[in-house]
Amino acid sequence: MTDQNRVMIFDTTLRDGEQSPGATMSHAEKLEIAQMLNEMGVDVIEAGFPIASEGDFAAVSEIAKVSDHSIICGLSRAQLPDIDRCWEAVKHARRPRIHTFIGTSPLHRAIPNLDMDQMAERIEQTVTHARNLCDDVQWSAMDATRTEHDYLCRVVEIAIKAGASTINIPDTVGYTAPRESADLIRMLLERVPGADGIIFATHCHNDLGMATANSLAAVEAGARQIECTINGLGERAGNTALEEVVMAMRVRNDIMPFQTGIDTTKIMGISRRVAAVSGFPVQFNKAIVGKNAFLHESGIHQDGVLKNVETFEIMRPADIGLNETNIAMGKHSGRAALRAKLKDLGYEVGDNQLKDIFVRFKALADRKKEVYDEDIVALVQDAAANTGDDHLQVKHLRVVCGSDGQTADLTMIVDGEEKTVHATGDGPVDACFNAVRQIFPHDAQLKLYQVHAVTEGTDAQATVSVRMEEDGRIVNGQAADTDTILASTKAYVGALNHLIMRRAQSGRDGKQISMYSH
Repeated sequence: MTDQNRVMIFDTTLRDGEQSPGATMSHAEKLEIAQMLNEMGVDVIEAGFPIASEGDFAAVSEIAKVSDHSIICGLSRAQLPDIDRCWEAVKHARRPRIHTFIGTSPLHRAIPNLDMDQMAERIEQTVTHARNLCDDVQWSAMDATRTEHDYLCRVVEIAIKAGASTINIPDTVGYTAPRESADLIRMLLERVPGADGIIFATHCHNDLGMATANSLAAVEAGARQIECTINGLGERAGNTALEEVVMAMRVRNDIMPFQTGIDTTKIMGISRRVAAVSGFPVQFNKAIVGKNAFLHESGIHQDGVLKNVETFEIMRPADIGLNETNIAMGKHSGRAALRAKLKDLGYEVGDNQLKDIFVRFKALADRKKEVYDEDIVALVQDAAANTGDDHLQVKHLRVVCGSDGQTADLTMIVDGEEKTVHATGDGPVDACFNAVRQIFPHDAQLKLYQVHAVTEGTDAQATVSVRMEEDGRIVNGQAADTDTILASTKAYVGALNHLIMRRAQSGRDGKQISMYSH
């Protein structure tokens, strides 16, 4: 990097983001998101954890073959078989990277039962092995912010001498604060020999709500790579959100004179797509990409914005890819208008996708007086979550409810075979879920059931989110419809389809290898 103010964006949505319980993506979805990240200008895409499963290996390998801009990175534990498997997955990339890590804090050293010297030897051995395979090696000290400073300096120096050109200093558990984050980077730059010749990276979790602040503080102190995810997706409370750090540096360039290669006009499109494929909807008040980010209800605010939009807005919707023009959509709208509206909303869809969404749009327009932008976004997300390739599909549902009891008559397609059952329950949703269990028996436990109205009015679409767990596997399902009961059933079936996919993606020994967060 010749420009000292250039900050590299390292996106780990497909690795750390997918570790969010229930956020598993299909192979095709991973390739789609990777292509969007590549087109967005992301410097490094951490495409997965190749040794974790055959599915992860295949996704990383395919992404490596098709990316024409981004560095493609795979994650590896500090073990030689992990590193070899990682290299096999990324070696076809135009610009491959091996990212290996080990926990260096007292708590994490105790897990493999290594003392300081033994861990130092492991780091030297594994980083050297990775460097012999790949010119671009990144090393991470997992739980760096809770590692003794003297020992952290020691192992960082070892990793640099062994060939790592990027050193990541993760706040694995979201423990640190901005001043500490900055001081840690400064200390390493001052104390570690060779530190001025490599790139320091920061990877912050949001357990205390300070991930973005910690990342930006690290950059001000000298870090030049930020590890982040779309929508802040990640384990527990999530990670630094890509959209937040990129827009913060753009809006406050006066005090943070840093640049990235990110095309910010693609932010909203990829935010919505990641929300759709992961099953994690974006909260309304989420910074930058939330539904309310550019809405004003207070009379004082509305008056100010009408007179001068800068009164209460520090960025414009167009900055993140929201077109400010308004195309009214209804039952007489054609495909061209729908494609234009989708583009305004940040979605670029192929002809087959447009055909599917258009059918859903027409059906919705016949049931609603007015189709809002939020309705169309829900249609896109529903189309992404429920495809014709699913093992389980809802074909027909009839529900009777009232004071005399609740019953459900459900017809489903199970791997091409049509099955119909009659079930009862304590309520209409319970009756439908019981019907699904009759058709597809399973031991998964329902952990979460949420219903959100997409827009106002009694004809509003309902977006239903379902979370289920089976043998430690956590999956999400999401569906939208003006019929809340139908949406609930589709979401439940969608979660089961993700569960089937998770079973198929299990590792070679039938179990998922632990994907340690860092």
